[in-house]
Amino acid sequence: MTGTPTQTEAESEQVRRFWRRLGLPGIVDVHTHFMPQQVLHKVWGYFDSLGPLTGGLEWPITYRQEEDERVALIRAFGVRAFTAMVYPHKPGMARWLNGWAVDFARRTPDCLHTSTLFPEAGVEDYVREALDAGARVFKAHVQVGAYDPASELLDGTWGLLAEAGTPVVIHCGSGPAPGEHTGPEPIARVLARHPRLRLVIAHMGMPEYEDFLGLAERYGEVRLDTTMAFTDFAEKLAPFPRRALPRLADLGDRVLLGSDFPNIPYPYAEQLHALERLGLGDDWLRAVCHDNGARLFGL
Repeated sequence: MTGTPTQTEAESEQVRRFWRRLGLPGIVDVHTHFMPQQVLHKVWGYFDSLGPLTGGLEWPITYRQEEDERVALIRAFGVRAFTAMVYPHKPGMARWLNGWAVDFARRTPDCLHTSTLFPEAGVEDYVREALDAGARVFKAHVQVGAYDPASELLDGTWGLLAEAGTPVVIHCGSGPAPGEHTGPEPIARVLARHPRLRLVIAHMGMPEYEDFLGLAERYGEVRLDTTMAFTDFAEKLAPFPRRALPRLADLGDRVLLGSDFPNIPYPYAEQLHALERLGLGDDWLRAVCHDNGARLFGL
């Protein structure tokens, strides 16, 4: 007897239809959040309270399930590889988060082992420890951490990561609310010193899209992730300039799918359909939603 599909099953099938139509084996999502439970609940509480870094926007969390349910759901979507974007907001927190992430990666083999950093004494040591433990991607959050990415405290660490060729997903744009050190200028100073650093600019650098496109055009190892960009929610806050679409098309080999799952105020499929609506073609979609990430991480 066949029953009516649940809402979750229907949503999963909608996502699978997207990548099957493109002839892909699934999708690669470089910007998803898995964190220690108490940390994630505090993040959700911040969104619920309309904290200043949310830009004062109503931000209902769509996927507020327990960890095992969220892992099962993202697998049901057909996400072949995803990340555990952890990030500290104060000194002394990053090493602890990295320890949690080691355990999460061990019990979640389709998660790309994710680590983080903060400008503090000992950062280069614990980043080296994380690399030795198998970290494949790092998360840096300039807005939440409220630090200058060009700080001398991080200079050796950026050099270490550039030499290792390990990607860093970095939230350095000024959306949804600006910080003292957000925007293109601080990260441009980092790239001037470390031009081979594999930075993945989160949220396409929202709202300074064109400035960050410029950095990607200048530096061959700079990439951009699509997280929340082009969705109806983001377009109301910071619309992507249509005049920049040809530049986005030309950078098709260095744009990566990101979603911000589970901390999004809409269904997962909305990010995929927003990319489809750009009209940049199926080859571009295949590259962004799977091939670029698969190549970067050797999947």
